Amino acid sequence: MLAWVFIGSFLLFIVLRLPIAFALGASSLIFILGSGFSLLIIPQVMITTFDSFVLLAIPLFMMAGELMNYGGITDRLFGFASKLVGHITGGLAHVNVVANMIMAGMSGSAVADASGIAVIAIPSMEKEGFDVDFSAAITAAASTIGPIIPPSVPFVIYAATSGVSVGALFAGGAVPGVIMGMFLMIAVYFISVRRHYPRHPRARLGELGIAFCKAFPALCAPIIIIGGILTGAFTPTEAAGVAVLYAFVLGVFVYKELTWRRALEVILNVGKNAASVMIIISMASVFAYVLAYVGLAQSVAHLIMGITTNKYLILLIINILLLIVGCFMEPTSTLLVLIPMLLPAIDAVGINRVHFGVVAVLNLMIGLLTPPVGVCLYIVSKVARISFERAVVAVWPLIMVLIAVLILITYVPILVLWLPSVVLK
Repeated sequence: MLAWVFIGSFLLFIVLRLPIAFALGASSLIFILGSGFSLLIIPQVMITTFDSFVLLAIPLFMMAGELMNYGGITDRLFGFASKLVGHITGGLAHVNVVANMIMAGMSGSAVADASGIAVIAIPSMEKEGFDVDFSAAITAAASTIGPIIPPSVPFVIYAATSGVSVGALFAGGAVPGVIMGMFLMIAVYFISVRRHYPRHPRARLGELGIAFCKAFPALCAPIIIIGGILTGAFTPTEAAGVAVLYAFVLGVFVYKELTWRRALEVILNVGKNAASVMIIISMASVFAYVLAYVGLAQSVAHLIMGITTNKYLILLIINILLLIVGCFMEPTSTLLVLIPMLLPAIDAVGINRVHFGVVAVLNLMIGLLTPPVGVCLYIVSKVARISFERAVVAVWPLIMVLIAVLILITYVPILVLWLPSVVLK
């Protein structure tokens, strides 16, 4: 009975729009008080959770993303992408996607990529005659590539939850991330042809060379970070530290756009954002402790297995579940709450945890585009100065494209597992 009170109170708090950290903590507290456990369990579980070297990567990658936006790195990458693909029909929309793919190799955060690219891309696209709704939609959709192409903050959280290697997840996300970019560019091309969106003249080799030289230091960052992880030169957490240092050096000494005042703004922004993530993680760890005690993960596994034991149908059920939940909860909370409940069912039918991790994170990235939460969509609609509802209408065709990618990587697992099998032997 107490277990049902625990779950019911959590759902009630969510419906009442209580902040997710407090919903997790309050429902766990109700169970602990009702069961007669010592309240010391709460700080003990929280402290144990934070005693993790892997979790240190989260604020560091967040800081790397902020430094990119404040230090002029985003501008150079956008300029290079413009010379590279701006001549394709729908020019700046393709530039938007390619710039996000390159930035994904540094920040690991969809929100950071959306906010960084939006302030550059949306006004530029508007000036060239693109519909502002479409400009906002493609900016938001392309930002979801960020946490799929490594490095990735959600992959770090999933790894901490599931015990999977962060390096394997990073390698597993590379090919799906590239596929996302290709599918979005195909969609952009057909939309642009139909709406007669403009393109740039093809850049001459000299112009492309100049843009490449300006962006070269920034383009080296993904090679250093991902190459260092995959070759074993440093751990993912150490890679996050390298990303911060490299972005700082570029912003201050190379591009000279990161002032000390701006650096202080970065530190304050990251401090607030990291604190909100960490309080969610700490409360979710207490919540997960209670879940384990009441055996809910096993109950969910038995429920799913009672419906079907076919792993392809189970993947379909879980995909639908995550897509629905992603509409109402942000990715960090969903990973911390649902993944421990779903892993027993995944393991029972022999689904690879690395494959499932990439599928789950892509599901939740799509959730950043769907109402009523849709964080990335809120960011770009604010920059574009349009209503959230207009952005929702414009982004639906692109959501369908991303769902097609989700189906592809769900049922063709080699797209996820091939690269880890090659580079992590």
